[in-house]
Amino acid sequence: MVQPVTVGLDIAKNVFYAHGIDAQGQKVLSRKLRRRSRAFFAKLEPCLVGIEACATAHHWARTIEKLGHQVRLMPPAYVKPYVKTQNNDAADAEAICKR
Repeated sequence: MVQPVTVGLDIAKNVFYAHGIDAQGQKVLSRKLRRRSRAFFAKLEPCLVGIEACATAHHWARTIEKLGHQVRLMPPAYVKPYVKTQNNDAADAEAICKR
């Protein structure tokens, strides 16, 4: 598997969506994750992880940073213009990644 350079993570109640791109901007990862699956980020090489700011975003940012990744939080208003289709979790993860 090609390692992503940037990962967009959309946080929801029970399921997270991750979307990753390589250095050329090509999609290399699109995955649905359970909330307890920290092992997914432990397996990845250090990369930039973007998370839309919400109530639990700071907790997950600290957790992912402990695994060696660089995390950036962004307000939802900055993500909204990048959503191409209808608003769902997978589209939000892609928009976070592109932002």
